[in-house]
Amino acid sequence: MKFAQLETEQTNPASRHLDRMTALEMVSLINAEDRHVVDAVAREAANIARAVDLVADRLSRGGRLIYVGAGTSGRLGVLDASECQPTFGLEEGRVIGVIAGGSRAVLSPVEGAEDDARQGALDVAALALNPHDIVVGLAASGVTPYVIGAVGHARSVGAATLGVCCTSGSPLSAAVDLCITPMVGPEVLTGSTRMKAGTAQKMVLNMLSTCSMVKLGKVYGHWMVDVKVSNEKLAARAISILTQITGADADRAASLLRQSGGQVKVALVCLLADIDPLQARDRLEKAAGRVSDSIHGVT
Repeated sequence: MKFAQLETEQTNPASRHLDRMTALEMVSLINAEDRHVVDAVAREAANIARAVDLVADRLSRGGRLIYVGAGTSGRLGVLDASECQPTFGLEEGRVIGVIAGGSRAVLSPVEGAEDDARQGALDVAALALNPHDIVVGLAASGVTPYVIGAVGHARSVGAATLGVCCTSGSPLSAAVDLCITPMVGPEVLTGSTRMKAGTAQKMVLNMLSTCSMVKLGKVYGHWMVDVKVSNEKLAARAISILTQITGADADRAASLLRQSGGQVKVALVCLLADIDPLQARDRLEKAAGRVSDSIHGVT
């Protein structure tokens, strides 16, 4: 596929004279173009919802969510993966970001890494994929060989596959079980897919990880009750969550949080059901970690 045929490589008439614009004109133009991203993602809502169900199903079976990409797309996958563990209390390795060129490519470009389909397959093969896993290929253009090689291997071993790209009828869409394709249009800076395409991918990844975690019971109401209390800021947030939900004072919330080994959900069920941490853990285990089910009929 020639670059001229890719929506991500086409020119944007609105930015034809970008180099002659004032700072305010450039900022206003980029902001106006970014408004199209929200609409483009909204048009993919049904596909995103289907993808959320697939991700939640695979994770509930003990599988892993694996993002694979190159360049900006790969960095976005690594970012989302790295934030799932502290935000949702996931065990290490349940959400993984794989980027062409390896970890050094997160900070610096590794030239040519995205062109190697065989390496993409090898990198995900090194994770010992199984049919419970789900691999998400991220490529704004939808043609990145590294990503297509990775999802190809994933399908060959029975793992579920998703794609996120910004080009219609792409090779990536043909290589996965389900492709999410927010059509954001040409970039203000021609071909710079770190802009609208990158923003669209970030929005989609926010939805995939957040909504699947909600379905897995890691959220109560709109609070992240499986947050990992790993620093002072998160400890303060955990206490705030407990006091907001239950009305308990901060001292009691902090005390129960300590007794619960820093597990917010355990402390929360203690407060809502007026039981001790041992009983709360038992209820949560029987309710597959869902707070609402743990306290049903009690509050």
